[in-house]
Amino acid sequence: MAYDPGAIDATLAAAVGDEPALIAELREAFLDGVKRCLEAMKSADSPDSWTAAALRLKGLAASFGAIRLMALASEAAAAQAHDGAVLRRLHRAIERL
Repeated sequence: MAYDPGAIDATLAAAVGDEPALIAELREAFLDGVKRCLEAMKSADSPDSWTAAALRLKGLAASFGAIRLMALASEAAAAQAHDGAVLRRLHRAIERL
């Protein structure tokens, strides 16, 4: 699955128009939400908590057109809690946003 670094910005531009400051603000809010979801996954105290955090991440990614992140979050929701390989892939995807 290819990564499209402009997908998030294109989704935001479609939603709010040509407002660079607003796009930047919404992008930052998206990244903050993504990081909170990842932290919730890392600190999950049960498999259900892990899955819930992964599904929140999937929904957030879907809302912003981050297809690769959405696919990884879906994979995480089906994986064992605290799966190191899944967490590493999520970290890499988030760094590329």
